[in-house]
Amino acid sequence: MSVELPGPALLFCPADRPDRFAKAAERADGVILDLEDAVAAADRPAARAALAAADLDPDRTIVRVNPVGTADHVADLAALATTPFRTLMVAKAASAAALATIDIRYRLIPLCETARGVIEAESLATLPTVIGLMWGAEDLVASLGGTSSRARDGRYRDVARHSRSRVLLAAGAYGLAAVDAVHIDIDDERGLAEEARDAAVSGFHATACIHPAQVAVVRAAYAPTVEEVARARAVLAAAEDWAGVFAFDGAMVDEPLLRHARAVVARAGG
Repeated sequence: MSVELPGPALLFCPADRPDRFAKAAERADGVILDLEDAVAAADRPAARAALAAADLDPDRTIVRVNPVGTADHVADLAALATTPFRTLMVAKAASAAALATIDIRYRLIPLCETARGVIEAESLATLPTVIGLMWGAEDLVASLGGTSSRARDGRYRDVARHSRSRVLLAAGAYGLAAVDAVHIDIDDERGLAEEARDAAVSGFHATACIHPAQVAVVRAAYAPTVEEVARARAVLAAAEDWAGVFAFDGAMVDEPLLRHARAVVARAGG
């Protein structure tokens, strides 16, 4: 499948808080209604009822469902069958065979957030119903028996960086969208901006947010600067007069760099 996401800032919203649905959808490019970790087990029936009654744009709504093989997953799909929502984020995805049991009318974003899920990212990406991959740091480290995904300076530990790269590569290899993990320190606007900027220039298509205040930061990080767009357009214009490699502003330009320039222009809206 081709890349299909509503925009770079995807905002998680607990599915048992219907009072927040409209605001989340209004503020972000897409909303992820969460039936899993954000909702206590006892509150999931009410969350499914709220989901069934939700009046949101299906093209801008993703529903995170519980892991395949659980009773909650079965109940989640039963509730979804009565709704127009057809894009699912599957929590703790770890098996292509398990995801293949989900009805083909749903478009899937496997969430690779365990050690096995990261290792299986490539096989998950081959499923015809999969449109993207997301990775998660905290559940990943927990699955390894660890206690922190980040060092004291706020940067990811090596295992998290490796997992992030592996999921991005798996998505890219199959032409899928790649979604970066949430930045759990809500007050760390600078750290989020740096991380989202790195995600954008590395090839991620979106970053998941856990608070509305993070949306503007992510959008700004994914948008190239005026200077970057101007240079990209200038490089592409110069390429029209050359065949093959050429020099521009003291640097060699060949097809990979032209593809970089096209990506910058595309992120700017064409």
